[in-house]
Amino acid sequence: MKVRFFAITVLIPVLAFPACSSSPSVKRVDAGSQIDLSGYWNDTDVRIVCEALIKDCLNSPMVDQAIKAKAGKIQGGKKPVVLVGKFRNESDEHINTAIIASIMEAAIFNSGKLDFVAGGGTRDEIRAERQDQQVNAGEATASALGNETGADFLLTGTVRTIIDRADNKTVRTYFVNAEMSNIETNQRMWMGQNSEIKKLIIRPKAKL
Repeated sequence: MKVRFFAITVLIPVLAFPACSSSPSVKRVDAGSQIDLSGYWNDTDVRIVCEALIKDCLNSPMVDQAIKAKAGKIQGGKKPVVLVGKFRNESDEHINTAIIASIMEAAIFNSGKLDFVAGGGTRDEIRAERQDQQVNAGEATASALGNETGADFLLTGTVRTIIDRADNKTVRTYFVNAEMSNIETNQRMWMGQNSEIKKLIIRPKAKL
């Protein structure tokens, strides 16, 4: 009888252990799904903002005029060249603004209306490799110095937030600004702002 009781007491925790597993539950969802868990900036917000700003930029009369002027000035119909600068995060939360910059760069480039040159860390790596080739590559294959394509325009931007709180309710409004400037003249070619992302977050009230 004691042996049977001992076996039962040992077996119950073993059977119950799988139910207490600490492994997370994972479910694959469509990449276009709108999922808000925390109320903070997410992938859906990036997609909405970038699509609106890109459309506004490419439909800008000044940008269109610059594209036509460049094509008419240079034989072969060259496109204006854009360098993507920094998108500063001036909001109250952590936002990877490099994602905004890269999405806008890819979409504008794929439109076929503008060309891009590498900037930031990518440009530094390319320059370091080109310099290294001067010593370690053969003369016939080494990339020449001083032949970079100069950019015509610089694309920059900022992300800001306005927060309104009362009791357990919070309204978060995001303002994403982007602008394209003529590098030679400092003239603003295009300025856009998107404030479509506005969220009402209601958190459970603390129990007394």
